[in-house]
Amino acid sequence: MPRKLCVLSSLLFTFVLSALATSAIAQDSRHFTFHYAFTVRNLSAGKNIRIWIPAAQSDAYQEVRIISAQGDLPLKLTSESKYGNQIYYAETNSAPAELHFDIEYDVTRHERVSLGQPAPHLISTSLSSTEKQQDLQPDVLVPVAGLPADLATKVTQGKTTPIEKARSIYDYVFTTMRYDKTGTGWGHGDVLYACDAKKGNCTDFHSLFIAMARSQNIPARFEIGFPLPTDKHSSEIAGYHCWSDFWIDGKGWIPVDISEAWKYQEKRDYFFGSHDVNRMQFSMGRDLVLNPPQQGKPLNYFVYPYVEVDGQEFSNVALAFSFADVGTKVATR
Repeated sequence: MPRKLCVLSSLLFTFVLSALATSAIAQDSRHFTFHYAFTVRNLSAGKNIRIWIPAAQSDAYQEVRIISAQGDLPLKLTSESKYGNQIYYAETNSAPAELHFDIEYDVTRHERVSLGQPAPHLISTSLSSTEKQQDLQPDVLVPVAGLPADLATKVTQGKTTPIEKARSIYDYVFTTMRYDKTGTGWGHGDVLYACDAKKGNCTDFHSLFIAMARSQNIPARFEIGFPLPTDKHSSEIAGYHCWSDFWIDGKGWIPVDISEAWKYQEKRDYFFGSHDVNRMQFSMGRDLVLNPPQQGKPLNYFVYPYVEVDGQEFSNVALAFSFADVGTKVATR
């Protein structure tokens, strides 16, 4: 081989090895900043305005540091009682036409691999009876009887262990649903809609999984946050992403992400028992009563700011979320 081609081959080989090494390192953890900003618009004078904002917090798989939390009203940190989600709360009776808020986080997200590996020492592998009962109960849009229970009984036939049953339910949702955000009805996590339409987004995928798992006496829970692009180092974030966990005695919470597996089908096995680093969690659970309690009905899920004006939900809120990997330049608008 000519010397020039040898040099080029060597350089290419070195580049590939470097890329693979970088990819492997990136999969273990991802360090980034996250901007959670929004504006409440077209407010009227003399109205009682109340604002609740989900506040990300640290756990075994993400280390969260608040760089700044600021807005046009003072923010008070509270938490709701069902899952312990943290909340920023603000209230006023005299506001300008617009209110701006901006919270900046520094986050390190770690890959979460649960099957085939011992649980981290910070992770409990026992669940109290109260916690177990809570994660077996239906939610408003997540029934555990009727159609989802019938489906779960059918697809888990012949399976004897909870992990086998959970995998059968995961495979059913994966093969039956399609990721499709056309039309109406998707995005609410309505299990009966998902059973009928057999399509939707991450909320619909995981609501169906949770309903079927709970019907088989497998505790399951809902988690929601934001996705990070795998092909960018900084960008705006258009919307939320959600996923799920199910409980196995002696092993703890096992993560699943069926909608990501559907989009990246070569990762079907990976996303049963693993979560990658390309996400940031903000809250857990459905049908949430905030603190202080909202006057409206419990929230279906809590990832966007919730605003009430004179006790009525107010939806004129402009969102602006973005991220940047630490050490890179922030994307410009």
